[in-house]
Amino acid sequence: MDIELAYDMAGTRLCGIGGAAISYDRLGSRPRTLGSWPLVYEQFGTRLSAVGAARITYSRWSGVPHTVGQWNCDHTELTNRLLRVGPYELRHDQLGNRVRGIGPLEIFYDRLGARPHRVRLPGEGGVLPDDLLLTLFLVLHWQKQQG
Repeated sequence: MDIELAYDMAGTRLCGIGGAAISYDRLGSRPRTLGSWPLVYEQFGTRLSAVGAARITYSRWSGVPHTVGQWNCDHTELTNRLLRVGPYELRHDQLGNRVRGIGPLEIFYDRLGARPHRVRLPGEGGVLPDDLLLTLFLVLHWQKQQG
């Protein structure tokens, strides 16, 4: 099953993952909802602290995600590259800059390799499971923040 990633007219903001719409704040700088899930940020920061009921904690010194809900996040000690979110292992490109896969998902980028445009989930079906939708959104969100 192929899942399309939709962007705004300028092509800069991710506006949908399959059937899940992503809305933004008034300034258009921060996502506010993912489908029906509200996105909550730290009070005086830009760091995402919850998606729906799933709270996100970060390591104290490096700022990498430590937990998402009840899932642990693993990362390399030296570079703080995210390796796993809960049960889903992340696969990176050769340089380690972009995530190419999340568990069973395969992520495809545009011709320039700058923007993910499609995700493939093996098998048939019409809807991305909630746990994979959450993980995909978070990984893409964090990847964009890193620049």
